Amino acid sequence: MLDPITFEIVKNALAAVAEEMGVALRRSSFSSNIKERRDFSCALFDQAGQLIAQAEHIPVHLGAMPHSVQAVIAELDDLSEGDAAILNDPFRGGTHLPDITLVSPIFWDGQCIGFTANRAHHSDVGGETPGSMSSLSTDVYQEGVRIPPVKITERGKTNRQVLDFILSNVRTPKERMGDLKAQQSANTVGEKRFLEIVRRFGLKTLLVGMRELQDYSRRLMEREIGRLPQKSNSAVDYLDDDGFDTRHIPIRVRMRVNNHRVEFDFTGSAPQVKGPLNAVYSVTQSAVYYVVRCITDPTIPPNSGCFQPIGVIAPKGTIVNASPPAPVAGGNVETSTRIVDTCLRAFGGIVPERICAACQGTMNNVTIGGLDPRTKSYFTYYETIAGGFGARYNKDGINGIHSHMTNTLNTPVEAFETTYPLRVIRYELVDGSGGEGRFMGGMGVRRDIRILGDEATVSLLGDRQTAGPWGFQGGRDGSPGQYSILQNGRMKRLPSKIVFRARQGDVISITTPGGGGYGVRERSGKFPLGLKT
Repeated sequence: MLDPITFEIVKNALAAVAEEMGVALRRSSFSSNIKERRDFSCALFDQAGQLIAQAEHIPVHLGAMPHSVQAVIAELDDLSEGDAAILNDPFRGGTHLPDITLVSPIFWDGQCIGFTANRAHHSDVGGETPGSMSSLSTDVYQEGVRIPPVKITERGKTNRQVLDFILSNVRTPKERMGDLKAQQSANTVGEKRFLEIVRRFGLKTLLVGMRELQDYSRRLMEREIGRLPQKSNSAVDYLDDDGFDTRHIPIRVRMRVNNHRVEFDFTGSAPQVKGPLNAVYSVTQSAVYYVVRCITDPTIPPNSGCFQPIGVIAPKGTIVNASPPAPVAGGNVETSTRIVDTCLRAFGGIVPERICAACQGTMNNVTIGGLDPRTKSYFTYYETIAGGFGARYNKDGINGIHSHMTNTLNTPVEAFETTYPLRVIRYELVDGSGGEGRFMGGMGVRRDIRILGDEATVSLLGDRQTAGPWGFQGGRDGSPGQYSILQNGRMKRLPSKIVFRARQGDVISITTPGGGGYGVRERSGKFPLGLKT
């Protein structure tokens, strides 16, 4: 057993390694989605593939990444020093195909003592539409190249056949090559720093410290769950549609707090659908883990021990545990957010003071691709657009922010217009879009983009346009989102899930939902002292 001082140093050193990996990945990446929006995540694992430390990056990546590391260990039994495995298969621990994971073993004196891993969203991995986020895909094969666990680097040497295979199936190979190299560099930095810890404290001390760290997080989480009211509660929330014939798609959960454990049962949720809103099990598990961390104590070190007291039942063949070859591009970005909303709603009947009203509930995925007239080469732009954060029990929501399962930034207009043949002509908060209440929901945003090239393929994938994000404790719902296109001087409303060809001069308008309000507004029409009206 480590003394308290050594334990704290090791704990924070491991977290710092994951953070530094993220810095290296961001600074060396090529695409604006990774460099500017920071759509990536980094983590460390022990020799058994158990999560020991992560940077506070993207929740939907981090909760699912252990499944990918486990898949690498299970399917590649000949890992050696200098190897690196690549995969993106959603049915082997991935999330959706654009999220590519690199896993690298760490060796000391010929023994594997851990793994570095990172996951980054690539703005194109092939498939039927530029950006690989088609809102109308009907199977996973339409969404891009599907990569099982395979060595992309073997004993320090790049596997050119694997790399050439991947780059031959994407629209922007130079950018993909740059981002993959950045991911490899991040793992190299993580390995170097991890081995520095070994040299400083010794291998035995580090291995003991990693075990104790996981046990420490487990005990803290059990304590926090034990402090919750010992109750059960059920909740349901709905996705608007799957882009085809299925509408008002339910996600149901029954949650039970029992002693020092909490369980979530999604029995009764919709069967998997034709469109790309299906979530794989790892995504559902990520969403549940995120909610429990928010409700209990987010400062508990996130590792496998932290998640041991949390159970997730998700029947196979449903929208929360899809089976192949279901399309899953939107499960990672849209369904994950609705799972969060549903679980928070369930917790609202147990600890209402700890939850917020519904946030925008969609990531508003915009992908645009075509030939750049400046370079005569292909471009693919991908971005998620921020919206309103739900009001809390003691404060207003936040305006124009990414919430819950995404932790990304916006693409700065300067970087956006330099990189792509596109122009932002409007970017503003939508006044009055947050739900009213004792505390106001955050406002959504409007972002209008003009097409400068001759023609482009556009895919929009969003939700919360039939009904806005729900208010809580009497607060009103936030405003729904809306997508439109301005062509030849006429504004036309678009569905929330659509793929179409846009011409030069067309303007794509994205209006995102506002957050729900919290509590009943005072009869006088005024808000409590110090709050804005």
